[in-house]
Amino acid sequence: MSVALLALALLPVAQAEDGYELWLRYRPLEAGQQLRYRPHLAQLVAPASTPTQRVAREELLRGLGGLLGQAPAVADAPSAAGAVLVGTPASLPALAGLGLDLEGLGDEGYLIRSVELDGRPATVVAANSDVGALYGSFHLLRLLQTRQPLDALDLRQAPKVKLRVLNHWDDLDRYVERGYSGQSIWNWHLLPDWLDPRYTDYARANASIGINGAVLNNVNANAQILTPMYLAKVAALAGVLRPYGIRVYLSARFSAPMEIGGMDTADPLDPAVQRWWKDKAAEIYARIPDFGGFLVKANSEGQPGPQDFGRTHADGANMLAEVLAPHGGVVMWRAFVYSHEEPDDRHKQAYTEFVPLDGSFRDNVLVQVKNGAIDFQPREPFHPLFGAMPKTPLMMEFQITKEYLGFATHLVYLGPMYEEVLRADTHAAGPGSTVAKVVDGSLDGHAISGIAGVANIGTDRNWSGSHFDQANWYVFGRLAWDPYLDSRTVAEEWVRMTFSADPAFVEPVVAMMMGSHQAAVDYMTPLGLHHLMGRGHHYGPGPWVEGGPRADWTSVYYHRATREGIGFDRTTSGSDAVSQYAPPVAEVFNDPERVPEDFLLWFHHRPWTSRVSSGRSLWDELVHRYSRGVAQVEWMQRTWDGLRGHVDAERHHQIERFLAIQRKEAQWWRDASIAYFQTFSRLPLPEGEAPPEHPLEYYKALEFPHAPGDTQ
Repeated sequence: MSVALLALALLPVAQAEDGYELWLRYRPLEAGQQLRYRPHLAQLVAPASTPTQRVAREELLRGLGGLLGQAPAVADAPSAAGAVLVGTPASLPALAGLGLDLEGLGDEGYLIRSVELDGRPATVVAANSDVGALYGSFHLLRLLQTRQPLDALDLRQAPKVKLRVLNHWDDLDRYVERGYSGQSIWNWHLLPDWLDPRYTDYARANASIGINGAVLNNVNANAQILTPMYLAKVAALAGVLRPYGIRVYLSARFSAPMEIGGMDTADPLDPAVQRWWKDKAAEIYARIPDFGGFLVKANSEGQPGPQDFGRTHADGANMLAEVLAPHGGVVMWRAFVYSHEEPDDRHKQAYTEFVPLDGSFRDNVLVQVKNGAIDFQPREPFHPLFGAMPKTPLMMEFQITKEYLGFATHLVYLGPMYEEVLRADTHAAGPGSTVAKVVDGSLDGHAISGIAGVANIGTDRNWSGSHFDQANWYVFGRLAWDPYLDSRTVAEEWVRMTFSADPAFVEPVVAMMMGSHQAAVDYMTPLGLHHLMGRGHHYGPGPWVEGGPRADWTSVYYHRATREGIGFDRTTSGSDAVSQYAPPVAEVFNDPERVPEDFLLWFHHRPWTSRVSSGRSLWDELVHRYSRGVAQVEWMQRTWDGLRGHVDAERHHQIERFLAIQRKEAQWWRDASIAYFQTFSRLPLPEGEAPPEHPLEYYKALEFPHAPGDTQ
């Protein structure tokens, strides 16, 4: 072999990968990094007498062995320099004499500290519980994966939110509503006898980012999940998830007493109904002692609920809360509701129904509120309920699956969107009353708090349909643990762990991610437009959608385009939705000169020729933003193409092809939207802007009867 060929053969080759390992790949670090880390990680002292202790030790051996090229020696007590001690003072006596301050870390927190034992350097991962030590173990591995120094460590971490839960919109037939990554991972037919190893990998991934709960079934619930046959299956899954600190929850169908209990009513004030639920709760807890509780969607989109019997949401939630309370369970009662009677503005409905009930819910009830008042739109102002119910714990509901953001093919990193909402100031108790402070309970002193995310997980090998959608699962977990984290920092972590730590790769990829959400908003719903997608499937543009059973299921209801202008007037002279916010916020949203331009048409109906901050007319700015979104996707394509060789060919190729799909569909969104709205503005395109590729009728004629995730 020639010298040149030998040199080529010795070059590092990116190993083909399919994305299954997510951010837990544990590929060998660079030789120099291994040499720096090994002296700190020469010996592992970690008990393995409980299931959680065992999975923590196994994860450390797996991770350290992969990253360092060799696993550390395992010992019962520290006996060498570079020992890593993992556990609690109760499980590992060597920790008890170190004077570690574990107060304030709770049941899930941990500390990671560099110490000296008998004159030898050591690292401790200490907690008050086994699950805290598990979380600390994952943090230690993350430090290595992201190439952080291990000298003089002194880290203290505890979750700021108590319940950090994935909501699986999975049906019992394995269909996933709004799912774009294959079937449900729960194989109900083979449970409880076959426990797919994927369930364990799911648990590992969630524990690595601090998720501690999973609602296994769709909020549009099937009462069969509460029958003995299915509870046996749920119990089997709970057994897999339990060592990783994850509790299972179920979506409960409110009419279950009628559908599987043989009763003629589900009235929450009926003593027989209350007794049925009490017995059902006892049956569940006999099988699953650490069962988390119920998620309930009631009196929304046709789902049964207490209003069917003349009762309130509080009546329904409290009835379930009372039967769960003796077992330590909670009720997560969704606030995504709208009445049978069509209102003047759907934005206002949840506030109207729930604010009068503030203070009437039991202590173990959380009202679960979507981040915005309409329905997971590409961008929404924060939901007016945040800050408006100080006597009630409000649980944030984010959507991780991208129902309105290009399904699984579009690269849209949701971290900036989550961060934007969490940092929004409600002014409910003065300046600084952020949504994050409402959600974590600190603003109003609630002992219970929660964040839920509608999962994007399916049976696809890469879990989420595309490799970059894994980042949305990851950032959800990290922000659920700490809502004050910076989404860019989280993106950098994920890129380093998932692909490469090479700055020449990390910096441009993080730039792609951080600009991707704004790009999608630009080519889909710029300047506060919303609900412009195709009917039912929500795939692609449909600003012309009208008719059907309800006006507020159409696009024209929301954009209200006329010859004079465009936008939904929610000011004090319109629907007055602005008045649902605290006065300092309402004043800003009510003023077209002060409202953030990203929400201009959400709150205002504006003339096509009115001027915006850029100096352009509203029409010209709309066209500019549509085109800007397409241009950003083109930039992402060029950037990714230039990174070939930094990542394995298999993942690079799929991302490359998905970016091509995104480019084509961004152009489709731009052209169809401009073609439609130009019929109202009747204004020419700004100079240099290309006309739509096809006439409007072409776009209106497109149909997608088999789009994934659509139940309609």
